[in-house]
Amino acid sequence: MKLTEYDISNPFTATVTKSERITDENTDEVRHINLRIHHPSFQFIEGQSVGVLVEAPPVFGNENYLRLYSIASSRRGEAEDAAEISLCVRRCFLIDDISGERHPGVVSHHLCDARPGDQIRMTGPYGRHFMPPRDPTCNLLMIGVGTGIAPFRAFLKHIYEDRQEWQGKIRLFYGAKTGMDLLYLNDKNGDLATYYDEATFKAFEALSPRPHFDVPVDISSTIADNAAEAWDLIQDPKTHVYISGLSRLEEDLDQVFTDAAGTLEVWEAVKAEMIEQGRWSTLFYG
Repeated sequence: MKLTEYDISNPFTATVTKSERITDENTDEVRHINLRIHHPSFQFIEGQSVGVLVEAPPVFGNENYLRLYSIASSRRGEAEDAAEISLCVRRCFLIDDISGERHPGVVSHHLCDARPGDQIRMTGPYGRHFMPPRDPTCNLLMIGVGTGIAPFRAFLKHIYEDRQEWQGKIRLFYGAKTGMDLLYLNDKNGDLATYYDEATFKAFEALSPRPHFDVPVDISSTIADNAAEAWDLIQDPKTHVYISGLSRLEEDLDQVFTDAAGTLEVWEAVKAEMIEQGRWSTLFYG
């Protein structure tokens, strides 16, 4: 779905209550931002996104810039306050294809520059296809890169704090450029480390082999190194797969699982069945 197709006719405001950098000063800036929603009927569930609106100049052609961000909170909200949600925002820059000039991403800079008390215009929530199953005996295989971890933070909070009877296996494969880019798993913010003691949860971390040269995170190798466990889960009819991050991630994973399956035909058949049964969900950006 294109951004121009989203309904933004009923915007509302939110107030920034907290903004903290959760990456080291020597790497890309990523911030964990809490927002208090001023909309009495606003409700959301894990896996949904919100739109952030920033006024565009007249020459832009549209009245607003719109970007979507996954909600990083469970339905209880931050600190069990349903009126407050959190976003995981990377300060982005765009490269002009013709001039090669580097331009700041309008919406990401607007959010990263905002401080407690500032007002943000928002829309949504959007999306109902990227959410954990209701059956506590299901397995979850979650694969994400960068800020793609945001919905998985919401999943884990909901599963282990709201639905404490969860019995299925939960496996998180997560990649970043450096150890400090392991969002919610580093020294600046270790939210997800609290779930390491859960008997059903296990996390696998992948880093870029050459982070200072923008070499992509090699998460596919990390999955390949644990292919037996990942493939066993995929073949279990109670497993749901969730993938979040840059769009090129799915192509890399197709190759990994083709190798695990033995042939492309076998993998395509398995994947098609999971899609048909609603057990294969993706949330891509870029």
